[in-house]
Amino acid sequence: MEVYHLYSGGKDSSLAAYILRSIGYEVKLVTINFRVLDSWKYAKKTAEALGFEHDVIFLDKKILEKAAEICIQDGHPNRAIQFIHERALEEVAKMEEVKRISDGTRRDDRVPMLELPKARSLEDRFNVQYIRPLLGLGYKTIRELTEKLFIIEIRESEKLEKSDYEVELRYLLRQKGIDPLSIFPKRHYQSRVLGWKEIY
Repeated sequence: MEVYHLYSGGKDSSLAAYILRSIGYEVKLVTINFRVLDSWKYAKKTAEALGFEHDVIFLDKKILEKAAEICIQDGHPNRAIQFIHERALEEVAKMEEVKRISDGTRRDDRVPMLELPKARSLEDRFNVQYIRPLLGLGYKTIRELTEKLFIIEIRESEKLEKSDYEVELRYLLRQKGIDPLSIFPKRHYQSRVLGWKEIY
């Protein structure tokens, strides 16, 4: 049972991949990229350290451009990140070989997060199963599990080498002459998994 799992290299998507593999899925990690930066390489390095198959799926830069417009219009990134995530899920789900798709969204996420009607719509439109292993888990539980399993680097978003949607979106905003810190939260910290702790 193969599942295509949207993967950033962070603790949430890494924990979700671990859970999927633990219950018997053949997990293929896929990182979304728009060919603006080669930021996908950080997720690939983490995937290799954790022993997962990994691939990069390149999406049309127009999706990123539209997300940047939404950021500028709104003055914050929430709707833009949601837009990218929904397009990413759709683009992966419509690939002929994909029967199951997964992500690392968790119980307390606001964005990105597919509400139940959108999740069902994704499954119906593309004839896939949409799996969210962390949907019932809160922040404290996820932190407890990931700290047990993984070596984790935590840094300010602007300084962390990572592979999520934000990286290329921030870069594109800079190219347009807009300081990303005028849109994204200041002093926001994110994580990247570097490998397994010794017990694994």
